[in-house]
Amino acid sequence: MFDYTAPAGLLNERIILVTGAGRGIGAAAARTYAAHGATVLLLGKTEKHLNAVYDEIVAAGNPEPVVIPLDLERASQEAYNELAAMIEAEFGRLDGLLHNASILGPRTPLEQLSGENFAKVMQINVNGMFTLNSAMLPLLRLSKDASVIFTSSSVGRKGRAYWGAYAVSKFATEGLMQVMADELDDTAIRANSLNPGATRTDMRAHAYPGENALNNPTPDDIMPLYLYLMGPASTGVTGQAFNAQ
Repeated sequence: MFDYTAPAGLLNERIILVTGAGRGIGAAAARTYAAHGATVLLLGKTEKHLNAVYDEIVAAGNPEPVVIPLDLERASQEAYNELAAMIEAEFGRLDGLLHNASILGPRTPLEQLSGENFAKVMQINVNGMFTLNSAMLPLLRLSKDASVIFTSSSVGRKGRAYWGAYAVSKFATEGLMQVMADELDDTAIRANSLNPGATRTDMRAHAYPGENALNNPTPDDIMPLYLYLMGPASTGVTGQAFNAQ
């Protein structure tokens, strides 16, 4: 695992938005960021999952999070604009953004991948992420030290057979991160990508149904790099592709 030990108050008074925060890595990141002092904005499609993470954070005595139900597949531009306006009115800025939400889509040869399935994966993993990112940029500019983490994958750095739209979407994610980092190189905003690696999540189970999940680390096990990239220790580090394992 990435070797980094974060101080308890690493993210005190920081406002951090986590997408896909209801389950898996997103939920673990939200709990971890809150445990280190951040006010976490929990964004996801399923409100009951977000509420469960909210309850865990509050029960642990950490800063009260905010639940934001939003479906990246169907959200309108107006919904993104309203979200940005709400965050600015309530908090005045955004200090961190973890782009975690994504779907796997069918694992099939490209020849058998339907245009409908390809479009759905790209809508959630790329288009929705891009639109949210654009809406949040003005708020990130209001922070003295802002970090954006894009969730990548090994198949988004080297293509692999049968990973179809998911792999293509992660190549696009890497490209968006690199362009953003280069454009904002002289600002207080840094952008990096993070490949979680094989982790004990529902997405991993769907991708590898015959695998013994217990051989993989849990989402909580890979949080050190998520803390490093979101906290001030990584200030000035931008445009880089990291591996959590």
